[in-house]
Amino acid sequence: MSKNDKLATQIVSVGREKKFTKGIINPPVFRASTVVFDTMDEMRFAIKNKTNGEMFYGRRGTPTHFSFQQAISELEGGVGTALYPSGAGAISSALLSFLKSGDHLLMVDTAYEPTRDLCNKMLAGFGIETTYYDPMIGEGIRELIRPNTKVLFLESPGSITMEVQDVPTLSRIAHEHDMIVMLDNTWASPINSRPFDMGVDVSIQAATKYIVGHSDVMMGTATANEKCWDQLRENSYLMGQTTSPDDVYLAARGLRTLGVRMAQHNKNALNVANWLASRPEVDHVRHPAFETCPGHEFFKRDFSSGNGLFSFVLKQGDLASVTAFVENMAHFKMGFSWGGFESLILGVFGINNIRTATQWDSSKPLIRLHIGLEDTDDLIADLEAAFERYNAVLNK
Repeated sequence: MSKNDKLATQIVSVGREKKFTKGIINPPVFRASTVVFDTMDEMRFAIKNKTNGEMFYGRRGTPTHFSFQQAISELEGGVGTALYPSGAGAISSALLSFLKSGDHLLMVDTAYEPTRDLCNKMLAGFGIETTYYDPMIGEGIRELIRPNTKVLFLESPGSITMEVQDVPTLSRIAHEHDMIVMLDNTWASPINSRPFDMGVDVSIQAATKYIVGHSDVMMGTATANEKCWDQLRENSYLMGQTTSPDDVYLAARGLRTLGVRMAQHNKNALNVANWLASRPEVDHVRHPAFETCPGHEFFKRDFSSGNGLFSFVLKQGDLASVTAFVENMAHFKMGFSWGGFESLILGVFGINNIRTATQWDSSKPLIRLHIGLEDTDDLIADLEAAFERYNAVLNK
C-alpha cells in the first residue's frame, strides 16, 4: 500500500501483509494461549520481537490481532494500537496507563456517562482528582491547569448533546504544560478525522460501533503516537487486557466496508436531520453539520464527513409525550449503542444530572437518533407517525 493511495483503497488494503494473512484475503483466525518453540534461540527471538508482530504468548496477540492493529494504526495515523474487550475498557486502560495517585485529570463535561462514572467512582478512590470542563472552553482551559494536571481528555462530538471541541487549540495548550491529550474519537471512526494531526496523543475508539458495524461484537481500541505508545502498550498488557481473535476477525471484516457504510449513514442522517429541522415541534437539530450544533465551525474544519448519529431538541414535552414518540416505532428500535446497520432511538432525560461544568435546559426534551441503512422515506414516515402520537398526548 502506498501513502498516496486514496482512503477507499487504504481501507481495503491496510493490515493485509502476507506475514499476517499467509496469502489469504482475510487474515485467518489464530486462536492461541501457549506458543511453543523448538529452540532457545527461537524463544529468545520471539521475546525480543514480541512487540513487532512475533508470536510470544496468546495475550500478546496473534497474527489476527496484529493485522487489525496495524490497520487501525495506519488509518488513524498513529504508531501502534492496543485492543480491549470494549470501548469502556479502552478508555479506562488508557487513563490508568498515564495517571497515578496525586495526579489531576481534566475531563470534558460531555463525556460518555461510563467515563464520568469511572472518574467519580474509581479514579477518585485511587487518589486521582478530576475537574470537568465546558467542551467549548477553548483558550479558557488554561485557567484549569494545575502543576499536577497530567491528562486532558476530549470527546468530540460530545456524548448525547454533540458539542464539537476545538481539538487543535486544546491540544496545543495541553502540550505547553507537558500533558497527555486523549480523545474519544468514536464518532469520527478511524476515517473521518485525523486526530494525530490535531495534536492528540492517544485516540480511542469504541470499535463496537462503526468499525464492527453489525451490532454483534464488543471491542475497544486505543491508538497512540510515538511518545505514548510504549507506555500504553505495556501498561495495558500488565492490566491483562486482551481480545478474542474471533471478535477481532469480525471487526477486521467490518472495517473493509467502513467507507461505504459511513457514506450511506451520513447521507441518510442528513436527509432525516433536514426533515426534522423543518418540523414546527423541533427547537433545533444537534448534528455537527448544522449551524445549530455548538462547535459546527470546528466540524467543518476538522472532519471530512459525518455519520448516522445526532440529536434533536423539542420545543416542549414531558415524559408522557416523549414516551409516546419513541414507543411503537416501526423501524427505529429503542436501544443503547449505535453504529450498526439499524436505526435506533432514545428519549434522553436527566442530562442536567450528568453535567457539572455546563448547564442544560431540561424543559426541552432531547431525542437521540442513530440513522441506519434503511430507506429514509420509511424512516421519515416512522418519525411522522411519532410526531402524531407526541402531539396527541401533548394536546390532551
